[in-house]
Amino acid sequence: MSDEISGRGDPLKSLQLLWGRTEAPKRGPKAKASVADLVAAAVAIADTEGLDAVSTRRVAEAVGISPMSFYTHIPGKAELLDLMLDAVSGDILKDQPVFKPAAWRANLARVANDYRQFYLAHPWVIQLVTHRTVLGPNTFRSANIALSAIEGLGLTDLEMDRIITMVLDYVHGAVRNAAREKMVKELTGMTDEEWWYRVAPFLETVDYTPYPVLARVGKTAGETYGAHDPEGAFAFGMERVLDGLAAFIEGKTKVKAHR
Repeated sequence: MSDEISGRGDPLKSLQLLWGRTEAPKRGPKAKASVADLVAAAVAIADTEGLDAVSTRRVAEAVGISPMSFYTHIPGKAELLDLMLDAVSGDILKDQPVFKPAAWRANLARVANDYRQFYLAHPWVIQLVTHRTVLGPNTFRSANIALSAIEGLGLTDLEMDRIITMVLDYVHGAVRNAAREKMVKELTGMTDEEWWYRVAPFLETVDYTPYPVLARVGKTAGETYGAHDPEGAFAFGMERVLDGLAAFIEGKTKVKAHR
């Protein structure tokens, strides 16, 4: 497992690259590849083979330049990872929906599901991202759209920030195992069904008397949707998050109405 995280490189160099503030060389032949080419190649490798497969050498070779030439574009892998995160963040809420305040619940559900699909498409992001947000234009755009989902509800700016943080924290945690399914299958050499088939005979020999609640609930869940239902679990959890927010938002509305 890679220990790579975002924000590990020189933050100013990353920002300059993210916002196109670096100066192109004034002399010499035209570069064979651009920063965007390198980032796109790195994302393609991470999507198909995982984050561990991404190296400056591998990325350079993918775009047809020498490994040393990579460093004339990007200082190192740490900065490359920041660029990768911002690049794929452009996939979130790509069609930029127009949100209506009265439909805030549907708005937040749309944001949550879009982020979920984003993580499933780029599972390496879950491994890479930290609380130090990559401060690039695509990341800013997706955050702006997410906040717009609850604009016009009379919430304070701090409350808006807290709500979106809570929703996205839920998405990040809930989607983690679903996004790692492919990796688990590859590392174990078994599908979920094959794994359960292997362990089932042993589990049938276990005495469940000390675990009566687990035995009852586990049996019901298994008979209903099997051992693993990430979509159903996500939808159920998201509805409960929205229920809690409804009580908070409606409570603020009632307070304002009585003033």
